[in-house]
Amino acid sequence: MQSYEVEIKSLLGSEEKAQELRTKMQKIDSSANLISRNKQLNHYFTGGAMATLVKTMEGHLPFAVLKKLDDLVTRVTEISVRTRHKDGIVYLVVKASVGDDTSANGVARMEFEELVDLTLEQLDRLLIAAGFRYQAKWSREREEYVCKRITVCLDRNAGYGWLAEFEKVVPSDDLLAGARAEIVELMEECGVEELPQSRLERMFAHYNAHWPEYYGTEKIFTVE
Repeated sequence: MQSYEVEIKSLLGSEEKAQELRTKMQKIDSSANLISRNKQLNHYFTGGAMATLVKTMEGHLPFAVLKKLDDLVTRVTEISVRTRHKDGIVYLVVKASVGDDTSANGVARMEFEELVDLTLEQLDRLLIAAGFRYQAKWSREREEYVCKRITVCLDRNAGYGWLAEFEKVVPSDDLLAGARAEIVELMEECGVEELPQSRLERMFAHYNAHWPEYYGTEKIFTVE
């Protein structure tokens, strides 16, 4: 079974804005406490053939997981491939757009995220051998909360500064519209605005063109 995510981003920028959001979530839902904190490295890839990716991952993912990946890549055309290192654990991540937005930054997407018993460097080399190439490398520190049954991640991203991601995962695309409505309602209660896709894509393009300047640092840029 595939899973679907609705994820809406809000650009906060400063630590003060991030703290305001923490405070508002606590007022809205007293159980909205910090549930995890981690550091991540996310490597984005482009090019390559998805069928080759599935073949390459044979022996590194269980058969049922490979079938899930194969099912995803045969049903969609717009796909974002990533590797992730999160507190010592490595994942293969594939996201596919189910709407008009991009697979890298879209609001509604199919999501595949599976643990791989390799180092980040080893997994990267597998993807490169399969014909993929680096698009960009990202680093971030993440705080994760659950507020009114919606996952809220406060990320301090290299390049972007503080960013909030409001996310809900559902088992069917029939539930996407309802999930989006719930997220929009919570964001309104929190007093934060959705980062427009057009601006997000400009930020994404700028970072991709300059990522060696920002990866692993606390440098921030502004793109309107």
